[in-house]
Amino acid sequence: MTGTGTHDGQHDPRYGGVAMALHWATAAAIFLMLASGLTMTRMAPGMTAFNLYQWHKALGITVLALTLIRLVWRLGHRPPPLPDAMPTLEKLGARLAHLGFYALLLGLPLSGWLLVSVSPLNLPTSWFGYFLIPHLPAPTDAALRQTLNSLSETAHGLGGWTLLALLFVHIAAALRHALILHDHVLRSMLPRWLAPRKG
Repeated sequence: MTGTGTHDGQHDPRYGGVAMALHWATAAAIFLMLASGLTMTRMAPGMTAFNLYQWHKALGITVLALTLIRLVWRLGHRPPPLPDAMPTLEKLGARLAHLGFYALLLGLPLSGWLLVSVSPLNLPTSWFGYFLIPHLPAPTDAALRQTLNSLSETAHGLGGWTLLALLFVHIAAALRHALILHDHVLRSMLPRWLAPRKG
């Protein structure tokens, strides 16, 4: 198994370019997905709301695809090690947070996809107007579809708020490493021209 980043003795251990690109593309898609989700549920029914729902669904599919690619990439590319001075409990917390992110980035789009697939509205899902995303296979029994609809709606809502909370923790932890601890954790995921200098 090869390393995701580099460490030549003069530079901090870092993620590779592919891992960085996937991370920041996913981050951008998550931000837009959450922003559209929070906005569309507060809008009156109409074409604007419909289009925003379509964008939200397309962003969810994009997040799902990027997450699957990241998982496959990570199988052969280990991330840089956490700082040696980082307490064991903090390292455990960081690893659990990453597992939580991956679970949410898979579960949230899938619950939304299921919600759309069993919805009585039977609305199509367009990927940014380029092609249609088919519904997931679902039972034809009306009562079972209603149950799945309720469960997926609840899971999707709870997952969205959980992801938002985890993002706040993640960002706060990254800023702590950069501004207080001055270690390589945040720098390892930034291009060299953007990474803050040590010190």
